[in-house]
Amino acid sequence: MKDNRILNVNSEIGKLRTVLLHRPGEEVENLTPDLLERLLFDDIPYLKVAQEEHDAFADTLRNAGVEVLYLEELAAEAISTSEELKMEFIHEFINEANVQSESLHKALVSYLLSFDNKAMVDKMMAGIRKEELSDYHSESLCDLVNVTYPFVCDPMPNLYFTRDPFATIGHGITLNHMRTETRNRETIFAKYIFQAHPRFKDKDIPLWFNRGENTSIEGGDELILSKDILAVGISQRTDSLSVEKLAERILFSDDTSFKTILAFQIPVSRAFMHLDTVFTQVDYDKFTVHPGIVGPLNVYAITKDPDNPTELKTTKEVDTLENILSKYLKRDVTLIQCGGGDEIISAREQWNDGSNTLAIAPGEVVVYSRNYVTNALLEKHGIKLHVIPSSELSRGRGGPRCMSMPLIRDDL
Repeated sequence: MKDNRILNVNSEIGKLRTVLLHRPGEEVENLTPDLLERLLFDDIPYLKVAQEEHDAFADTLRNAGVEVLYLEELAAEAISTSEELKMEFIHEFINEANVQSESLHKALVSYLLSFDNKAMVDKMMAGIRKEELSDYHSESLCDLVNVTYPFVCDPMPNLYFTRDPFATIGHGITLNHMRTETRNRETIFAKYIFQAHPRFKDKDIPLWFNRGENTSIEGGDELILSKDILAVGISQRTDSLSVEKLAERILFSDDTSFKTILAFQIPVSRAFMHLDTVFTQVDYDKFTVHPGIVGPLNVYAITKDPDNPTELKTTKEVDTLENILSKYLKRDVTLIQCGGGDEIISAREQWNDGSNTLAIAPGEVVVYSRNYVTNALLEKHGIKLHVIPSSELSRGRGGPRCMSMPLIRDDL
């Protein structure tokens, strides 16, 4: 395995050194009740308070010695390296916004070039309203038919959940193909960051999955249980075929130490959107879980076939989560049930991401303040908590793990 430390994540709990965030921006204020379903939101956060809460999250990480990077800043720096690259980025963004009118495409290029690079990236994320293109007049049939829709480029309010568009695994990344068109556009920023940003360019970073694939996978379904074990959810957002592709590329690579991919089949529902919304690791032997995933579960262990080393072998296991984790981690584990397993409390706190914690070191995690029952249970089990405000951030249905993409962790 190459000693490439520009990215290094071989666990969920190793001391966090560098993390990528996105501070919520005007994209949140471009949500309307009519657009909630289209843009995958259940409610409209109050931006001012959401930003204050997110800043508190970032400060909590910095105070723990974590380097905090921002998606919007890295993307702007990446496209500043070349005018040719910047134009490629603009055209790709417009095409992926499903702009079909040639005249509108030209108007958008001109409009975006009127900003400096950071402001342009912010505007792309925020969405572009028709009224902002003051010099553009609808001419095509496509434009005229869609005259009542307010945006020419939809906002991307889910971007503050940086966990999903790409995921760091070992020294490489999955640059994900997201389930929905709304979120798949988000991955364009990571594409250009890893292609052109001086911090990452020419660093020989393995690409375990690419956004051009025809099956979907999202970072919330990718959990690194140890240097040997990778867990991936088969979920509302991640296809089983994507897990097979990922397993083949990782297990046959010389750039990782992973030996087993555990594919967890979880219910297909909004409450169980990703594996990390029902199950996160908080210490070597402790996990937060939604009571609904305790078991029995269908889990598929994917390894190299010992009888045919060029092929994969998949073994189905039907067992409780506790037994499966104990077997593969080779230690007894403790499952801390969200809300203490109480039917009402667990449902409420799960909705507010009580099981979605971000470990910044073994036994030390960031949690939302509103999940006070689950938080008390974590403390009872000896977990050190960094509690952050969460009244508005939680409206997007994602917790501290969802809002963060670790780039570097210490090895255990």
